Amino acid sequence: MKQSNLQKIQNNLRNKFLRLGVKMVGPETIHFSKDTKIGKNVTIEPYVVFGAKVKIGNNVTIKSFSHLENCKVENKVEIGPYARIRPGVLLKEGSKVGNFVEIKKSTLGKKSKVNHLTYIGDTTIGKSVNVGAGTITCNYDGIKKNKTKIKDNVFIGSNSSLVAPLTIEEGSLIGAGSVITKNVKKKSLALTRSIQTEIKNYKRRSK
Repeated sequence: MKQSNLQKIQNNLRNKFLRLGVKMVGPETIHFSKDTKIGKNVTIEPYVVFGAKVKIGNNVTIKSFSHLENCKVENKVEIGPYARIRPGVLLKEGSKVGNFVEIKKSTLGKKSKVNHLTYIGDTTIGKSVNVGAGTITCNYDGIKKNKTKIKDNVFIGSNSSLVAPLTIEEGSLIGAGSVITKNVKKKSLALTRSIQTEIKNYKRRSK
């Protein structure tokens, strides 16, 4: 398809969504697919890309440089900036996906937050869960993809690695910097850390 035809299609899609009341900051920078569906009172910041099969609910904000494909976003969700929402994702009402977060084939529960520098794959997250910065789900063992289940009201400390298959039960807390390889029981604290070593009055070698 010629570039002029592509531009025409995009302009028509942008104008359609503007007429429907979608708020766009810099509409000329936003890319839609023919099957994109958007609800009421939605704000889209510049340089957002919608791949195929994206459905957006009401009162959603999508911040700059985010990429969405084959996903469903419910009402009152905030995404981005710099978020990547890959196929098979469901973002439930009131959830939040922050900057430099990638989510694939997962569900993020109501009012749950994944705010910074995080990878979530093949995971079911319950409601009111907080996932700390730098957390990753280790879902691939080199042969198959494994699943992680994080139940309601769980707090995941920053820089945690969750090695699937894994279930973290309701109300549990994962200490920052942990590598979690075993299931965590309800309302438990789980952490794995090496003992800190400190050498007093240490002198660095000179060159």
